[in-house]
Amino acid sequence: MTGKLRNRRVFSMRPVARSAIATGLVLLFSQSGAAAGPDQGAQLAALCASCHRLDGGGTGIPSIIGLGEERLTNALLAYRASESPNHIMHVIALSLSDEEIASVARYVAAQGSNPR
Repeated sequence: MTGKLRNRRVFSMRPVARSAIATGLVLLFSQSGAAAGPDQGAQLAALCASCHRLDGGGTGIPSIIGLGEERLTNALLAYRASESPNHIMHVIALSLSDEEIASVARYVAAQGSNPR
């Protein structure tokens, strides 16, 4: 990939990333104080869907459908701890508690086991 193409691709991802982060922050602040549960997992997964699409489709950003609950949980924990290098995912994972990570991972994993 040439430098110009890479820069153009990175530049075009910035509005998507900003939108995803803004959506996530709105969802998280609206959820503050609520106990994690199946409904919270669905609401938090809306943040994932803004980039990853929960129907398994999409281009450019890897699908998270079919990864399984444990793998998703471990991935989010690794992003939060900066063990996996991705600035956007680091910021998103930092905003989630352990309980919220477990809830969203459980919800997303269930979507993969029940294809639409």
